[in-house]
Amino acid sequence: MAKKAQYEELARQFSAFGAVKREMGRVMPSDCPSGSAAVLTLLGRYGDMRMSKLAELLAVDMSVTSRHVAHVAERGWIERSPDPADKRSRILRLTPAGRAQLDELSLRITQLLADRLGEWSDEDLARLTTLMARLRDSFGDCRTAPPRLPPPALEATTRTPAST
Repeated sequence: MAKKAQYEELARQFSAFGAVKREMGRVMPSDCPSGSAAVLTLLGRYGDMRMSKLAELLAVDMSVTSRHVAHVAERGWIERSPDPADKRSRILRLTPAGRAQLDELSLRITQLLADRLGEWSDEDLARLTTLMARLRDSFGDCRTAPPRLPPPALEATTRTPAST
């Protein structure tokens, strides 16, 4: 098992990773924030779906999903049509404009990664990709899974004030 210092360093690296995410955000078009990009990406990857499925894939609640969907729908990047199986539900699908926007997003992110990681070996890139996927899998569905207690070796000791 890893030592406490290794987990502390990992936590510092996660915090510093925010800079990478911010730079990725800066290359996005101003009218396509990260939530909108995530909606387009998931619809592009998985195809047409209900809003409930999108919320599940985004790992956010329905109110957040609704805001993201409204944003991309206002720009004509997706369409919402009645679900034939349940008229109360809507099916979300990319429009041709949404597909073009998704292609643009992919191009921008791919170019940024190529610029920043171009000196990395294919093996290092594959290892990073594998480890990031494994990390994400270790966290499961962050919306519903109860937090696990830390291993006993990492639990903080609690001190009670001395009686006076």
